[in-house]
Amino acid sequence: MKTGRPTNLNLFSFKWPVTALVSISHRISGILLFPAIALLLYLLDLSLASEDGFRQAAEILASPAASFITWLTLAALIFHLIAGCRHLLMDIGIGETWRAARSAAIAVFALAGAGAILAGLWIW
Repeated sequence: MKTGRPTNLNLFSFKWPVTALVSISHRISGILLFPAIALLLYLLDLSLASEDGFRQAAEILASPAASFITWLTLAALIFHLIAGCRHLLMDIGIGETWRAARSAAIAVFALAGAGAILAGLWIW
């Protein structure tokens, strides 16, 4: 059926509401956390295996790339936790109005940004 409406397949041309950006970012942070936690569990296993393994894990974590990955993991974890709390509050009926949802979404980005900055200061 032809509707005569234009088809726009470029997702970057849309002006997304901040609530949609929080929801999409929450999913992306969850996807990023999956391999990051697997990597951290590997390093934990390596460090607990032996004294030599502990030294290897410490050397790996001392590199600038590992510091960046650690910061990225902490930033994703902080964002995912705050956005998840927002979603849970909305599930029980708190903040379901448009104004409250928009304010909560802005607060999620602000708190997660502050948490990421604090995590960066802690790591470096």
